[in-house]
Amino acid sequence: MRMACLETLSEAGYRAQAVPDGRLALERAGGETFDVVLLDLKMPGIPGMEILKTLRNLDPGMAVIVITGYGTIDAAMQAGKLGAYDFLCKPFDPDQLLSLVEKAVAGKRHALEDSCIHLALNDPDVPSDRLVGQSPALRRVVRLVRKVAPMDSTVLITGETGSGKELVARMIHMQSRRHRHPFIVVDCGSLVQTLFESEMFGHLKGSFTGAIDTTKGKFEMAQGGTLFLDEISNIDMGLQARLLRVVQEQEIPKIGSPRARKVDVRIISATNRDLAKEIEENRFRKDLFYRLNVVSIHIPPLRERTEDIPALAGYFLERLCKQRLIRLMEISEEAMALMKAYPWPGNVRELRNALERAMVVSEGGLIGPEDLMLGEASSSDHGPLSGVGSLAESERRQITEVLKDCKGNRSQAAARLGINRKTLREKIRKYGIEYDASPPGEETTPTLQ
Repeated sequence: MRMACLETLSEAGYRAQAVPDGRLALERAGGETFDVVLLDLKMPGIPGMEILKTLRNLDPGMAVIVITGYGTIDAAMQAGKLGAYDFLCKPFDPDQLLSLVEKAVAGKRHALEDSCIHLALNDPDVPSDRLVGQSPALRRVVRLVRKVAPMDSTVLITGETGSGKELVARMIHMQSRRHRHPFIVVDCGSLVQTLFESEMFGHLKGSFTGAIDTTKGKFEMAQGGTLFLDEISNIDMGLQARLLRVVQEQEIPKIGSPRARKVDVRIISATNRDLAKEIEENRFRKDLFYRLNVVSIHIPPLRERTEDIPALAGYFLERLCKQRLIRLMEISEEAMALMKAYPWPGNVRELRNALERAMVVSEGGLIGPEDLMLGEASSSDHGPLSGVGSLAESERRQITEVLKDCKGNRSQAAARLGINRKTLREKIRKYGIEYDASPPGEETTPTLQ
């Protein structure tokens, strides 16, 4: 039966493995990650229920399908209480097997996407509040994370400051076979050239003046896990050559040691710059770029996924209110419209800071547009926003464009803007947008006075 299941799954396109007993199964599961496990309760050696318990402890997200014989339904029910996904009763045909496995894999896929998007809700110690949302752009990032996580390929994450590059790197690590090992962050902008080798590769006691102890470098700290090189473009050209050699050889030249030491580390890098342009201007090595950019993930800026702003704002408010032990605050429709119109040069990080400021200055439990101070925040935090204009201009421009896109349908425009029809009418009047309602079927083009 074991080999028949293996053949059926392999022919269906699944990467499947088969082992004859529980001991080998646990050894394999301890060293690799599996989405689905078919577990026959009647196997030699370790009892099936013990195997199930251990598998669930190793990976609570693993879908374990229990195979049971006629007359042992009670055992299957017991397995369900221990966390089994479902059970197959012998004898079963290939279609039954494939149907159940397909269902389990699909469930795991959806659970991973949702856990990625809401990772921040489960781990307050990780700065993971930047991917909350359900936009198509965000879903694409999550799907790509799920695809690359099981591989050991290097990954280059690109995106503007505050867009969530470190979170994406952490998600890749947490879904990889390395998730039980360290995730080490290196701020490449803070690396000093004279201390680069000591910081990254470590040194032995007495290897240079001031080396009073043997010290591990970042690569050794990340042994078995993931090394995240944040803002990789900030590394000096001279240091890039040393880093390239380590990436190629997976060996570190520890200072004071006569020989290099092997390391097993996955490297994920991130940058907010265009590395192709940096290469053209001789500020970044082409060979290092190719080594780091085996897989590329781009995180879109918040202004390109404004439909995520309500979910993000709601999440931040809930979290901030809980931290301050105050009643949950709300955001007015006008304030939400302003937030959707604002370009967010600091991305999700700026959104969170703006809401925290608004909570402080707001009177009562409702945040209004006057509490957000977005124009002031942007000019102080990011300098003048050339070409953006004032916040009011941004909102007026957005309303005009949405009305035009909706061909004069105010209900559709209000829905797109996240406000009601009354608020939309008030804003049309406030900003002097010339707008004549047209009969059904005719288009109306709004203009600015």
